[in-house]
Amino acid sequence: MAMIKAADLPDLIPVFPLPGALLLPRARLPLHIFEPRYLAMLTDCMKTEQRLIGMVQPREVPGAGAPRLHAIGCAGRLTGFSETEDGRYMITLSGVSRFRLREEVQGFQPYRRWAVDWAPFARDLGAAETDPGFDRDGFLDLLARYFQSQGLSSDWGSLKEAEAELLVNSLSMLCPFEPADKQALLEAPSLPTRRETLVTLMEIALRGGTEGERLQ
Repeated sequence: MAMIKAADLPDLIPVFPLPGALLLPRARLPLHIFEPRYLAMLTDCMKTEQRLIGMVQPREVPGAGAPRLHAIGCAGRLTGFSETEDGRYMITLSGVSRFRLREEVQGFQPYRRWAVDWAPFARDLGAAETDPGFDRDGFLDLLARYFQSQGLSSDWGSLKEAEAELLVNSLSMLCPFEPADKQALLEAPSLPTRRETLVTLMEIALRGGTEGERLQ
């Protein structure tokens, strides 16, 4: 995928609110698109130069009218696209940069569009992050116990060889955490902080009780 520069990032992007869906820079998120408004969003996205879609999690606010959104999301470039026989689409978004929502822009489109601020996340456009304090053996031991508790399986050979950023970000996206926990992983300011948050969430799940029951 060609590198996108800060100057190329648009001020206005389409937004796809989806609970529990996490996209991170330099990671890939497969999505199944079938609602008419998001099919329209996809059509419009493919007409733009950068082909960006912003993934944002809704947040529950009692008494609110339109669904509220978390302030921070992550934009992905449309890099994979295929159509099913019944007119639905399987797409892949490749994470480019996080953003902060500024203002919703009204228009005739059936989907939501927002003016966004990229500046707080300029680091996202750089090279892959490193994690000098990463204890891979200890992390994989915890991960094995967590996967066993959740009835999950994995390709352990690939996990042992993966770079720290790919490993931590992929697990942050794939593990069945609650939406609020996914948001905490998204907003982590650095890779070491995200890894520490991921470890904490797995440890909470392993302790069981009411905390562990959040991870359905």
